[in-house]
Amino acid sequence: MTGLSKQAHDKLMSVSTATLTTVLFKHGLRNIFLQGPQRLRAGRNMVGPAYTLRYIPAREDLDILETFANRENAQRKGVEECPQGAVFVIDSRADASAASAGCILATRLQALGCEGIVTDGGFRDTPEIAQLEMPAYHTRPSAPTNLTKHHAVAVNDPIACGGVAVFPGDIIVGDNEGVVCIPVHMAHEVADEAAEMTVFEDFVMEMVQQGASTFGLYPPTDPSTKERFKAWRQERGR
Repeated sequence: MTGLSKQAHDKLMSVSTATLTTVLFKHGLRNIFLQGPQRLRAGRNMVGPAYTLRYIPAREDLDILETFANRENAQRKGVEECPQGAVFVIDSRADASAASAGCILATRLQALGCEGIVTDGGFRDTPEIAQLEMPAYHTRPSAPTNLTKHHAVAVNDPIACGGVAVFPGDIIVGDNEGVVCIPVHMAHEVADEAAEMTVFEDFVMEMVQQGASTFGLYPPTDPSTKERFKAWRQERGR
């Protein structure tokens, strides 16, 4: 499960979600930053195609402990079938009053080679999940079992997460600020533009730290800015 070249993947691993939102805005996309999910522990970027799980509200006659014995249970089936390198994205309807998942399922995803896990709900066992190498994003801790509020109904269908439409295979990028969803057909172009923008913003930051005004620099409306950037880039081999 990919849709992304290694070169594009590596570029997305080195850019920020802030830069990506600006690049996507230039392409006309405004609602691509997942509102709410925050990383449990700071670390490297997370990049991979979306593999999704959708919850609807629980119902007492259906959501009982015995449901976990059913191998067709969408939550358990989704975890076991999550492809290596994918990001497991859970639509919890922005309801964190019960857990979307816990440490056992998160650990299983990590063992399967999953790139990360994201929900607009909450996780239980958060101290343990925070110690995993796999990036994890949620809105807040939530100890109650998912059965009290969530009924898993669909795996790898289009979902909403954090107010954003997420389609299976969309490229999910997370950093220490949050999570962005990139339409897969735009991912390579966005990766290229974001990498270039990052180089320019590194130049701008260095100039500002040295006392330069942002006028004519950011954006580079002064012709001399482009010349200085070209020289700066050559000096640093970027």
